[in-house]
Amino acid sequence: MPDYPLPVIDLDQIADAGARRAICGLLNLVEELMTENRTLRAEVQRLRDENNRLKGEQGQPTIKANTRSTAPAGDHSSERERRRPTPRQVSGKLQQIPIDRTEVLPVDPALLPPDAEFKGHEPVVVQDVVFRTDNVLFQKEKWYSPAARKSYLAPLPPGYEGEFGPGIKALTLVFYHAGQMSEPKILEVLRSVGVKISDGHLSNLLIKGQEPFHAEKAALVEAGLRSSPWQHTDDTATRVNGHNQHCHILCNPLYTAYTTLPGKDRLSVLDVLRNGRPRTFLLNDEALGSLARVHVSGLTRQRLLQLPYDQVLDEPTLLRLVAEHLAGVGAQQRQWIRDALAVAAYHAQAEGPVVQLLVCDDAPQFTGLTEELGRCWVHEGRHYKKLDPYLPQHRQELERFLTDFWAFYDVLLAYREQPSAVERGHVEAAFDTLFARETGYARLDERIALTRGKKAHLLLVLTHPEIPLHNNPAELGARQRVRKRDVSFGPRTVEGVRAWDTFMTLAATARKLGVSFYHYIHDRVSGRNRMLSLADLIAQEAQVLNLGASWTTPSPAPSTF
Repeated sequence: MPDYPLPVIDLDQIADAGARRAICGLLNLVEELMTENRTLRAEVQRLRDENNRLKGEQGQPTIKANTRSTAPAGDHSSERERRRPTPRQVSGKLQQIPIDRTEVLPVDPALLPPDAEFKGHEPVVVQDVVFRTDNVLFQKEKWYSPAARKSYLAPLPPGYEGEFGPGIKALTLVFYHAGQMSEPKILEVLRSVGVKISDGHLSNLLIKGQEPFHAEKAALVEAGLRSSPWQHTDDTATRVNGHNQHCHILCNPLYTAYTTLPGKDRLSVLDVLRNGRPRTFLLNDEALGSLARVHVSGLTRQRLLQLPYDQVLDEPTLLRLVAEHLAGVGAQQRQWIRDALAVAAYHAQAEGPVVQLLVCDDAPQFTGLTEELGRCWVHEGRHYKKLDPYLPQHRQELERFLTDFWAFYDVLLAYREQPSAVERGHVEAAFDTLFARETGYARLDERIALTRGKKAHLLLVLTHPEIPLHNNPAELGARQRVRKRDVSFGPRTVEGVRAWDTFMTLAATARKLGVSFYHYIHDRVSGRNRMLSLADLIAQEAQVLNLGASWTTPSPAPSTF
């Protein structure tokens, strides 16, 4: 069947309005039938392959094209459209290389003629590393006091406890968490230079006794939450001992934090925003308003008033009170009640920062948690990239619209650089014009209408120029977990989960702050503690960047979900 059996039809040249509508409808019908046909063909082939597999045969082979495709099937990325070239900056590399030692290289006197004159030195910088063992035999003094009947033994230097020094401890953590190496490969590298270490001991170095680093991660996240009133968030799957869990990514320009939890519902996202504090619940006017908006019955809301009002409750107490006073209420309504009371408690909390705006995708668990919700333009663009029209007329309409879509994205980028009240009005008018377009391609028009309904979320940059237009920082953070997952599959214990989250957080944040992750880890495991904590660095940088410049004194607003 040819790809384009029909020519492009200029509907505007058809004088009869009824005929024009009929032909437009027929074109959309052909489009729907061809889309359904493609879907059914793929499903039939999948079933044939599965049938062949069950018979012990092979399915249809996947034969790649001879030339690399610029847009492989199933790739809906908008990076090429949204990315803008940046001028290449050439900087001197030699000035950035720290010199560890200087060695003078003389010329062999036998090669010099009698009239040779010394003209100084010509510098040549060569970079190198030394990777070898540094095994130390410590002779610990031992004393004994007969009077006290007690022995006195000299302690090991900080960082040398447990048979291995700070160099190996730091290097294994960097290899595993920043270098994305598997444990067998780390063992291979260490053993290649003469380190005698067992599989189990390496695993313990990566997981056991990391409480100081867990505390640093908690402080880092707290500083990150306080550094700006807006945050990025996303999640990705993580297998924990064979069970599906979810890694939540929370970040802004100063940090990236990872938290793995069993769920990714609204309460789990709140756990991340509260930095792991115990869940609290509050019945107040905001909570009741939220329940009314999700159509919880008036009778249920009336019965809910039997719970303590304007009083913070912990989770066991709330569950007990709901069981006592709301017997017979369905599971879905109970979940809405828990969500509404948890969000109300979060907005009213004083013990930690309250995020005012989340930049995220369209997942429902993110709604209602913050005063404002910023949607991702790149994610919105993917919806259009997923459209695959059959008719050339519809392909042209889609290409034309996508060109205008990314041109409007450029307008938003320009506004971020130089915001003004006048330009804001122009941008809003341009949005209304673009997303009021009717192309005649039904699927595209439906998609345009859906984007139009998100206007308030997509144009928050007009109010807060600090926020990005996309959620790429969180998605890039999720990609790091995916790569880690591909190499090491997944942690198997609670300690392993905490270690993955903590060290991936420290590594990603150190990278953003321009700090050497190896030097930072070595500084801590050696007990020197000379480097400033990442939390303190975040606080310092936050004052310079002023990521919340457009915010006035914030006050939580009623949420909807």
